[in-house]
Amino acid sequence: MEKILLVDDHSIIRSGLKMLLSSDLGHYQFEEAANGEMAMEQINSEELALIVLDINIPGTDTFALVEETIRLKPNSRILIFSMNSENIYAKRFLKMGVKGYVRKDEPAEEIKNAVFTVLNGKRYISKTLGENLAREMFEKNSDNPFDKLSPKQFEIVRFLVMGKTISDICSCMNLHSSTVSTQKNRIFEKLNVANLVDLYALAKMHLNASTAA
Repeated sequence: MEKILLVDDHSIIRSGLKMLLSSDLGHYQFEEAANGEMAMEQINSEELALIVLDINIPGTDTFALVEETIRLKPNSRILIFSMNSENIYAKRFLKMGVKGYVRKDEPAEEIKNAVFTVLNGKRYISKTLGENLAREMFEKNSDNPFDKLSPKQFEIVRFLVMGKTISDICSCMNLHSSTVSTQKNRIFEKLNVANLVDLYALAKMHLNASTAA
């Protein structure tokens, strides 16, 4: 029996999603993981038809989790399932190789459509995101300075905007403090900001800091 892995730190979300999908996907076995470590154990040991992944899991570097999954199993079908703004995060994850990005507050039928689309080997992109991506194709350069950042740097920015300390970020991303400090300095150089106050102001303009938290 093929398996679908649901990765979310909230058991009620995993249970609700399983209930939503099981009536149409009864021939699949649903597995669950509450954090990145549990998810990687199953990704390493199981052949999964689909991985449904939240990106806001405490103690988990989701960008690194996606990178490692695709490195280990390049054909993995990953669907991001999150409350985070798709206009901020979806493009980055799609470039990394995920097959779709759907918000948790979408109607049930749209969530099922996203799951079925990815399971069928296609890429799911919402109508709104599709329109935004099409518009960007006709723009010579992005006016968003955060597009200059690597996935790791972008994740560090997200934690900084959330008010996390260097120690917190080291724990969440499993990085040494010197690495985080070096990356922080490079981020400030790329974004041309002098301090965290400037960074937060820039994030509020370009990332909608309230939704990045």
